[in-house]
Amino acid sequence: MPEKIEYKKHEKQLYLPKGEPAVIDVPAMSFAAIDGEGDPNRPAFAQETEALYAVSYAVKMSYKGSDAPEGYYDYTVYPLEGIWSLVDIAKPSTDKDNFKYTLMIRQPRFLTPEGFRHFADKAAAKKANPLIGNVAFVAMKEGLSCQMMHTGSYDDEPASFARMEAYCEAAGYARTSLTHREIYLSDPRRTAPEKLKTVLRFSVAKL
Repeated sequence: MPEKIEYKKHEKQLYLPKGEPAVIDVPAMSFAAIDGEGDPNRPAFAQETEALYAVSYAVKMSYKGSDAPEGYYDYTVYPLEGIWSLVDIAKPSTDKDNFKYTLMIRQPRFLTPEGFRHFADKAAAKKANPLIGNVAFVAMKEGLSCQMMHTGSYDDEPASFARMEAYCEAAGYARTSLTHREIYLSDPRRTAPEKLKTVLRFSVAKL
């Protein structure tokens, strides 16, 4: 039987960076994704997250049924990610009601758009979550990016972003977008704020 694909073991560069900034080239990947706006502490955010996991686990557990996709291999479900920006860029980034985001969970290589729709429909029939219908299958390539592991509260992330921007300036890179990506490696319901681990990443270009 092929070895189980575990992102923390096989893709450390993407999911377990060091606590110091570094520039990497992020390859193309496919995701289950859903768009949202507003404070992530509101109930809708949790419902959006649940919709993503419902679809992702429908794909993961398909091997137990008769509709496992061609090329299926065992794998660990990837962590929740978010691309964050602001609705109104004139407002301060501390205004959480002004947040605009796309939440996503990476999908395995064998999953096609048609397969995704099949498992999204199965998840919608099983789970009483109306937002499952808003989950889309998207492919994206971040390319050249600066990233680092942030340990601590989400509210303390600006200090890590400042370190990343200073590193890029010294190393001859420029940030190309005000949006950024966060990859959540800790469950905030079970982890103290000071111990949360989050991969922070933004796109850059070589000067």
